[in-house]
Amino acid sequence: MPRTFEERDLALAWSGRWSLTTRILAVNIFALAMLAGGFFYLDSYRTQIIDRRLEQAVIETRLVAQATASADPEERLPLLAQLGNLTHTRFRLYTRAEAPPVDSWSISAPTYELRDPSQEPFQRRAARFLDRVIDTVVDADRPATFNEPALDRLSAWPEALLARAQGRTVSELRRAPERTPFISVATPMPGMPGAVMLATDNARDIVRVVRAERLRLGIVLAMVVAASILLSLFLARTIVRPLRRLARAAHRVRLGRAREVTVPRLPSRRDEIGLLARALSDMSMALRQRIDATEAFAADVTHELKNPLASLRSAVESMGRISDDGLREQLLEVIRDDVRRLDRLITDIADASRLDAQLSRARFETVDLGPMIEGLVAEREARGENHGVRLAFARPHAGTAVVLGDGSRLTRVVANLIDNAISFSPPGGLVQIAATRDGDRILVRVDDEGPGVPPPAREAIFNRFHSIRPEGEAFGRHSGLGLAIAKAIVEAHNGTIDVEDRDDDCSGARFLVRLPVAPER
Repeated sequence: MPRTFEERDLALAWSGRWSLTTRILAVNIFALAMLAGGFFYLDSYRTQIIDRRLEQAVIETRLVAQATASADPEERLPLLAQLGNLTHTRFRLYTRAEAPPVDSWSISAPTYELRDPSQEPFQRRAARFLDRVIDTVVDADRPATFNEPALDRLSAWPEALLARAQGRTVSELRRAPERTPFISVATPMPGMPGAVMLATDNARDIVRVVRAERLRLGIVLAMVVAASILLSLFLARTIVRPLRRLARAAHRVRLGRAREVTVPRLPSRRDEIGLLARALSDMSMALRQRIDATEAFAADVTHELKNPLASLRSAVESMGRISDDGLREQLLEVIRDDVRRLDRLITDIADASRLDAQLSRARFETVDLGPMIEGLVAEREARGENHGVRLAFARPHAGTAVVLGDGSRLTRVVANLIDNAISFSPPGGLVQIAATRDGDRILVRVDDEGPGVPPPAREAIFNRFHSIRPEGEAFGRHSGLGLAIAKAIVEAHNGTIDVEDRDDDCSGARFLVRLPVAPER
């Protein structure tokens, strides 16, 4: 069966089996994973630093080469040592391919150190391991590892050979054994054919800067992760716990324990969870009232049906023991009355039991009560259903008494009130009907000339199977459901029905039905 739009809109494709807590954590952690993408920024940051350092090294090497070429031969070594100490660089001047270089370290202390990773403490090894992990994650470039040549000659440096062959400055980036950037720059010596100046530097400071930035980013990320997890758990707790309680209560209601279940209303919450809790609580209370009403109705039906059935059973059993034709005819009349009474009861009970469901599905339309009541009065008079009681209807102007509702059900209300008024009116009495507008309400009035309704009984007469009958009326002619059905229909139309004494000099009861005026279109 194809799913409806609402089902498709609320369906979860791949996360439908996840708990709400898991989904909240997953969403927040996913957002944090995007924050962790800052480590990709660190790789770009490191690349930019290295590029600037290479540019700086190229410029420094060219300047040193020019200064060295212009100096006297005996001053070149001290000059290289002095410049190397200032720039923390090792300078080597190769004048011939297989000759040892003029090395700035030969007369000064080394400006950098190539360390053996196996001899370093655990903290540095852990830092290098983290470097390798992050480089793998961000897929960073992996320069070749640098090893100091055993025989320091021009041929041991590919960048120096290329610089001499092409007559231009060549830079090269390698990685020291401890994973620090090793920068080398070779440039031809001006005015010295075949000579090459080589500058090398182990840029350990770049690693320190990147690691410090990574540490700061890691601390921020850890704090944000901890805060996000705590907030996610708090959010899940404030959502999942009340939902779980509501689900358990709804499950108990489904198991038929509505009277035992108290659905939490969560009065302190003003969010959607609170609205849901109060809606479920109201629904369970309405369900409990509906169950109680159904049970009471079933008990009343049983009681009302037992009386005619007992009478019918007694008459049928007596038929077999009586031979007198007159008595048999009386028993047959009793049986006919009981059958008619049962038929009337069953019909009214069926109408009353279906009323709520039918009204919930009914489509309300505009109904002009004036023509409706006038037609009803005319039909009753034509069929002779008034039993000698006169009906008088003061018809309002057309379009005055217009309501929104189910015309057939509203007709049933007026018919029941007229039936009730006729049954209490004396022979030749007058039942007056009127429909007028009173502000934003339509008022339907039915007056009879009967004994009236005592104030203590004015609410009870609208209960099911409650019947106060006039003197002299044969027992069982009314089911006691007419006014109850009328009240249910009126309330389904957002109206009210009441009974009071007449305000004129005549005795009797006045039934008042108030219905909202139909909105203007």
